[in-house]
Amino acid sequence: MGRRGEFWRQIIETLMFAKVNLIDISVLTIYNSAMDTLPTDIYQTLLQDVVHRDIVTARRKLLTEILWQERYLTRRGLIARVAAKLQPGCFGAAAWEDTFYRDMRVVKQAFLAAGLHLAYSRAKGKPGYYLRGKARMGRALKQIVAGATAEVDRAQIRISAQFSPRTRVQQGLSITELAQKVVAYRQAQREAAHD
Repeated sequence: MGRRGEFWRQIIETLMFAKVNLIDISVLTIYNSAMDTLPTDIYQTLLQDVVHRDIVTARRKLLTEILWQERYLTRRGLIARVAAKLQPGCFGAAAWEDTFYRDMRVVKQAFLAAGLHLAYSRAKGKPGYYLRGKARMGRALKQIVAGATAEVDRAQIRISAQFSPRTRVQQGLSITELAQKVVAYRQAQREAAHD
């Protein structure tokens, strides 16, 4: 299992064991025995089963994923993102602040288990949670950006600059639609391969 797989395995283990009483013991048994010997897809499937049945694990998994991908998110921003993916009020009605902080303690432990430190910035213009020491752009994303930049045609940029704003917006939307179709196609291929 690669470094990334090991990181997510540690995160998932910490999230799942933080609230054992809400998780089906049989799934945990299979999960633990399979963790070191089976492909990542299998334990991801087991985790998804737990997430569908356990709102606490679902919240914590989403918080971890969001914090892995975004920086400088406040409590309000994190709660809004999680609620948008799960359901409004998923942190509870009365003691939602306590629930959020309990979840964040577990998420912090999960990141620490993987050698990362979740911190909170109070800096003006950049308030919120972030992973200390995590590069803003991963190596893979840097390579993609470098490749895309190398493909830029200066003559095409000069031509595009002469287009009306409407035409430029239409081109941008067209590119976005194409990208969405490519993602949907690849996702359908992955799902077909698993069936």
